[in-house]
Amino acid sequence: MIEVCVVGELNLDLILYGLPKDLVLDREHLASNMAFTLGSSSAIFAHNLHALGTQVGFISRIGADPLGAMAAERLAAIGVDTSRMKRGTRKTSTGLTVVLPYPQQRYMLTYPGTMFEMQYSDIDMDYVRTARHLHLSSFFLHRALRPRILNLFQQAKEAGLTTSLDTNDDPENQWAQDLLEVLKYVDVFLPNDREAKKIAGTQDLSRALNLLAGLSKVVVVKRGSGSAICRRGDEQWSLAPPSVQMVDDVGAGDTFDAGFIHTYLLGAKLEDCLAFANIVAAYSVTREGGTEAFRDRAALVNFIRQQWNGMARGALPVKG
Repeated sequence: MIEVCVVGELNLDLILYGLPKDLVLDREHLASNMAFTLGSSSAIFAHNLHALGTQVGFISRIGADPLGAMAAERLAAIGVDTSRMKRGTRKTSTGLTVVLPYPQQRYMLTYPGTMFEMQYSDIDMDYVRTARHLHLSSFFLHRALRPRILNLFQQAKEAGLTTSLDTNDDPENQWAQDLLEVLKYVDVFLPNDREAKKIAGTQDLSRALNLLAGLSKVVVVKRGSGSAICRRGDEQWSLAPPSVQMVDDVGAGDTFDAGFIHTYLLGAKLEDCLAFANIVAAYSVTREGGTEAFRDRAALVNFIRQQWNGMARGALPVKG
């Protein structure tokens, strides 16, 4: 039986490391290393949430191609239920993201492929209703599903599920207002600092939090190496993540989401949810890609135990 049903996109990431300082047109540039890892916000969230001990089912649409098969196998290998995943024809292939990381920022180039094609009819709502919680990532990339995302969240709430949402970036930079209606049915909203301001239409994070907290029950704003903020009504908590040696911050925000929802479903206090999310997000950046650090569960649990015990926050939220 699944605890969390994730509806979202599925693709691989091709990450190129050791890039030259400047990329010049018509020049052949060399990278010093590469990684081919499980990508996409939804899949990284699902993979890492399951690694933490929460049972996860995944609904998506992939192409009938090797990239789709590889991505699905990566999810299934850790135990995520992929039985409700739809496989399309060879007309449209599975998406792919090429990541070019630099010390402070990164370029991300995505071929959306089948993530633009998943629609409401691809979702087994009876399966969704078997879960305790619904999560959706990449709101603006689901072009065919987007007109019915409101219906999806309404039905989940009617069935008694709690819900969470991470919009991620809007490639068109429009940040349309249809999202605000969906947020009324979201229990935990998980934007980063930039996304929160864009959605609220302000450069003032406090004003953005005031608006968003009036829609979703809980708003959690990720701020990279800065202090993350959790807001519920008039209550607010802020907490900085642990300091680690960063290798790659791809997927750190999605991993933060996984950590927060894992502890949220355990009934933890929101301040503890924030602390745990910070810990697992920090651990994720110690390896390349968004999921590689979570493939060694013993090392994962050991890191969490050290950090959690050092904060004296009570029972460890993971087994192992």
